[in-house]
Amino acid sequence: MRNVLYLAALCAAAVQSGCASMTPAVPSPGGQPSPTPSLPPTAAPSAATSPAYDWPDAFAMNQRLGRGVNFGDALEAPSEGQWGVVLRDELFQKAKDAGFNSIRLPVRWDVHALDSVPFTIFPSFFERVDWAVESGLSRGMAVILDFHNFLPYMDCAPCERERFLGLWSQIAEHYKAYPPNLVFELLNEPTDAVPAAEWNNALAAALGIIRGSDPRRIVVVGPVGWNGLGGLPYLNLPENDRGLIVTFHYYEPFHFTHQGAEWVDGSNAWLGTTWTGSAAEQAALRNDFETVSAWGAANGRPILLGEFGAYRKADMDSRARWTAYVARQAGSLSFSWAYWEFCSGFGVYDPTAHRWRDPLLSALLPESSPIGK
Repeated sequence: MRNVLYLAALCAAAVQSGCASMTPAVPSPGGQPSPTPSLPPTAAPSAATSPAYDWPDAFAMNQRLGRGVNFGDALEAPSEGQWGVVLRDELFQKAKDAGFNSIRLPVRWDVHALDSVPFTIFPSFFERVDWAVESGLSRGMAVILDFHNFLPYMDCAPCERERFLGLWSQIAEHYKAYPPNLVFELLNEPTDAVPAAEWNNALAAALGIIRGSDPRRIVVVGPVGWNGLGGLPYLNLPENDRGLIVTFHYYEPFHFTHQGAEWVDGSNAWLGTTWTGSAAEQAALRNDFETVSAWGAANGRPILLGEFGAYRKADMDSRARWTAYVARQAGSLSFSWAYWEFCSGFGVYDPTAHRWRDPLLSALLPESSPIGK
């Protein structure tokens, strides 16, 4: 999502989102966000005791990612629960039982670390992320650990490159003994304010740091321009690093997918926009996906559709119709995908009713719906 715009609006609109009634944010005394819930972390594997893993190449790992879902609005919020979502063990189990192969786990690191050198990530936050990662891995699911909402970098990328690299140095070292089903994602949606040359230099430096600790880890990387497909021609990847999956995000037609979105100026004027699946609508979407597929083939890179979804204010029939068409087109081109998102404003799961939104679940996983509770 275009989360730079999304942050302030979501804080104000949390009570309207799909997960707000499940775990409402409660401010601490003095108006500060509530602390991260205290849940027992799962012990990380150690280098001394980890088995000798059979590491897949990027294409094989992309097949493992398969059909996924974003666990959004939780660990990438300023404080977990502030946007109405607190991760619970049963949510991972529901995703597994429904048939999702992978979880994309957005995490905001910078607000849980020192803001000056050496940018130390707080141990308590590492423990919480460890628990979430292990909750997916222990169920046989792949997990994409997504570096999300690094807003200072979007404001001044060259100013923040040192912090970006310092955080990745710690993340790579911390997770180097984890199994191959943990995948790193360098940065969610570098915006159109980030120069492509700056991002290409930063990603190369970050990959160099990661490879120093974790040479075989598969890493997801996407282009500037909010990870839109229009940024792919400007994405310059290290040719000798073949352990990369390239991601793009898709929210077109934007007036349909973001109608009424509180963080998008003027979006109320789009309310009532439908997606009928007309020949012209399908052709536009198919052409976009074929453009991405051609780029992947020309560059020898597998493709992850890392985000797609339509906001709750669109009519459900159109949302389901568009979601199904996106998912089927992605699958036909051998893209892995991760729906945005699990249980908030775009959510496939209704935490108030404790059941799936069957039209969306059926659109994503036709064999899984209706699943009810």
